[in-house]
Amino acid sequence: MEKNDKDPDDHHDDHNDKSSGEEKGDVVSDAHPPDDAHQDGISKDNVDESDQDPGDNVDKVDSPSGQEAPEIHQTLESLSEELDQLLSSLSLHQEEQHKDSNTKEKQEEEDDYFQIPQFVGKFLDLFEDKLTKHDSGEPKTTTWYQDPEEVSSLLDAVDRVSNLMKLLLNTKSCLDHHEPLINHAGSIQQRAMAFLEDEFRILLEESVIIKEPSVVADDQQDHHSDAVVVSQDQDQMVAPECGDQEIEYPGYSEEMVTLLKNIAEKMKGGGYLWECREVYLVARRNILMRTLKQDCEFEKVSVEEVLKMSWGELEREIPIWNKTFKNCSSLFFPGELKLAEKIFPGGDDEGSLFCIVTHGLAIQFLGFYEAVAMTKRSTEKLFKILDIYETLRDSFPAMEKNEVTSARSRLGETAINIFLDLENSIKSDSSKTPVPGGAVHPLTRYTMNYLKYSCEYKDTLEQVFKSHSTMEREEEEEKEEENSPFANQLMRIMDLLDGNMEAKSKLYKDIPLSCIFMMNNGRYIVQKIKGSAEIHEVMGDTWCRRRSSELRNYHKNYQRETWGKLLGFLGHEGLMHNGKIVKPNLKERFKSFNATFDEIHKTQTTWVVNDEQLQSELRVSITAVMIPAYRAFMARFGQYLDPGRQTEKYVKYQPEDIEDLIDELFEGNTSSSSAATAKRRT
Repeated sequence: MEKNDKDPDDHHDDHNDKSSGEEKGDVVSDAHPPDDAHQDGISKDNVDESDQDPGDNVDKVDSPSGQEAPEIHQTLESLSEELDQLLSSLSLHQEEQHKDSNTKEKQEEEDDYFQIPQFVGKFLDLFEDKLTKHDSGEPKTTTWYQDPEEVSSLLDAVDRVSNLMKLLLNTKSCLDHHEPLINHAGSIQQRAMAFLEDEFRILLEESVIIKEPSVVADDQQDHHSDAVVVSQDQDQMVAPECGDQEIEYPGYSEEMVTLLKNIAEKMKGGGYLWECREVYLVARRNILMRTLKQDCEFEKVSVEEVLKMSWGELEREIPIWNKTFKNCSSLFFPGELKLAEKIFPGGDDEGSLFCIVTHGLAIQFLGFYEAVAMTKRSTEKLFKILDIYETLRDSFPAMEKNEVTSARSRLGETAINIFLDLENSIKSDSSKTPVPGGAVHPLTRYTMNYLKYSCEYKDTLEQVFKSHSTMEREEEEEKEEENSPFANQLMRIMDLLDGNMEAKSKLYKDIPLSCIFMMNNGRYIVQKIKGSAEIHEVMGDTWCRRRSSELRNYHKNYQRETWGKLLGFLGHEGLMHNGKIVKPNLKERFKSFNATFDEIHKTQTTWVVNDEQLQSELRVSITAVMIPAYRAFMARFGQYLDPGRQTEKYVKYQPEDIEDLIDELFEGNTSSSSAATAKRRT
């Protein structure tokens, strides 16, 4: 500013200067109607009525005739215009100084030409009064941010104070000659920033519109149709005034986000960005955790606590953590990023804020999951481990990739090791007690049910074995080239199970029972595979056909060992001599047949065939062999026995009796009556 330039106050004459000298910072401005006298924001509490004239907020201007002119009101708005002009001049003055290549002495000389008008102090006082009014701590019917004009006025004033401080501190003459003003302005700026910091926190915490989010559903999900605002000053919930606006997480109206953004900008302009960020981080972290607890029933658990939990407790915790993780990935984390981008646009602030808000929670998730993987391995844990693996794979929030990769690797390795434990458990099952009745062995049931449920995760297990398996089996290189790693693992388990059952079948001294045992277990395995599209896809039709062929061979062996011997009694050899029937031989043949059949019936009614189809197939095949042969034998030789007592003694069963008794086989009935007490048809 040139030396001959006049300040806005310089149009006063000397007489007016003297008359108004007691009112520091007074300046002539455009006249306002008298009704505006109380719109300058000054609190009555800050005015000492005994020492201050009611006209202290106005300038008194003498007329040319020496008479006092009408009073002119000074308001924050009117002084703002003059301050803007001053800031513009001061900024231009600094720019000229930086461009000037003269000596340091020349620059200091030019600095001395710049004087700060008195109205600056008045502006600061009026702004301080405005802050006092809003920051008094007294209950209010309305708040400053509910009035758009007041929002604009207050935030613009904050901006002016911040710009004033920057220019004052960067102007040497101001530092040398206006230290009290700078201190006063700095104090007011600190108070303004503290006020904005508190308001920023309150707005973040209390203006959240809570609406049932689109969280991942569980078995029992509550539905709330109306949004509500939770106020810390009220126990009840009140409906927000949002019109038809759609509110989504994190639950602020567009107007509120804009206000938060403006406050953040003003605090950044005043050099208080760090404080603003800290308030934002603490508030959003607390709100996020509160939301997760409310919507997902989520509670933090430390790694130490996880390692001490029983598996039953972990089974209840894991679905909650998975649900929360998925919601964070699909809803909460994107919402936090979007909010940070809106309130702190540009630069790296929004990205770093988002990461700080969410990173701690993400690390908690990964820590929990890795702790689960660190617990003692058991086959029952596989499915929850795979649930976690899928959650990490399919729900990928913004977090360090290597952290997620590490957790997934640990979980994948755990899943593979559990499968290897299953393989080892089959190898080590060397029990020497045969299953009564040749029924399906518990190991077969357990293994097949386990594999069936495992194959519901087939795609995931394919990925796990492909990505995390470090085992190499040289003896199966060719086979492994044809199939996927998981398919190879599954076939190894099936081969081990088959070998184990083959060894256990040798525990039966009765060969037919050994065959029944192998048929029972083989049929159970085939039916489980055919009943599961996933496991059938892995094992394939060729494997199923081969196993069915093996079952037919066991069936043939059973019939040969059991009923082949009985059929031998129905042959003609040794019953005729020189064309005549040898009755003693015939009687002995009937007695042997009856005794053998009785023993078969007594024994095999205790044997077990639970599969109805297999049971029916066995009975039908036995009937098809025995009944025609027995009927033919009776027709050929029954007539040679004397009617009456002799017939009843040797012909114990009619063909229909044999058929009925065959239908009693494989029921597992240990209290079955013997064939001798069965009803006979005569």
